[in-house]
This record gives sequence, structure tokens and C-alpha cells, in this order.
Amino acid sequence: MKVNIAVFGILRFPPQNIVKILPHLKQLIEATYKNDGCLAYDVAEDTLEPGLLRFSELWPSMERLEKHLKADHIEPWRKIAKAHGLLERKFTAYEVKSSKLV
Repeated sequence: MKVNIAVFGILRFPPQNIVKILPHLKQLIEATYKNDGCLAYDVAEDTLEPGLLRFSELWPSMERLEKHLKADHIEPWRKIAKAHGLLERKFTAYEVKSSKLV
């Protein structure tokens, strides 16, 4: 399937809460792959900034991304993130014009 949308973002938590949030994040990722049509959904903690999670996502269309943002598993995830001290949230979606490697 062709990639048309790339999303990059961050979530920032108190560093001591990362270990608590990981099982919930795993559930979110699994549900996203299973239900939302996501092509790639990668998350990693920044090696230089403890507590900072970096996200990259690839989607076949803006419609699929919008469906994901309204999916049943999103609101519970947002509540869990807030309960674990979410400090910052920033995401940006980009339209992909070409998927050729440069």
C-alpha cells in the first residue's frame, strides 16, 4: 500500500513514569495496527532526553489517520497518558509527495 501521510510527534512524561506507560503504549500500537490501517507506527524514548517519546507513523491516507484519531482505543489512551503525567504533546502530519529514497 502506498504511503501518503507521514506523522511525526512527541509525548513527554516525567522520566520515572515511562516504565508505567509502556504496557499501555504497547496496547495502543497493537490496536492501531489491527484496526486503523496504519502502515508503520514506531515509538522510541529519546536517548538524550529521558521521558521524551518520539513517534513516527505512516498512513495510506488522511482519511485513515482521521479514523484512527476517532477510534475507540484513542480516548482511553489519552486518559491513561494524562493520568501518568503527560507534560507535552505535539504531532504534525505531512503529505508525502514521493516515497523514493534519496
